[in-house]
Amino acid sequence: MRQVINISLPDTMAKTVKKAVKTGEYSSTSEFFRHLLRDWQENKLLNELNESRLEITNGKGVTLKSLKDLR
Repeated sequence: MRQVINISLPDTMAKTVKKAVKTGEYSSTSEFFRHLLRDWQENKLLNELNESRLEITNGKGVTLKSLKDLR
């Protein structure tokens, strides 16, 4: 199921999106924003993983012995 989300952009940003679609970098405006969202999600996950690694390196991480320890 898809949902429509409307956003408002300044002219310069709107022109950037339209140019990226026109030059073939993206097949549509929607694909442009889906790509941005995927990148954002990936970066967020990467940051969380890096924070967890830092906690483990600093001795603050918790080692789970089984999946039951997640509760």
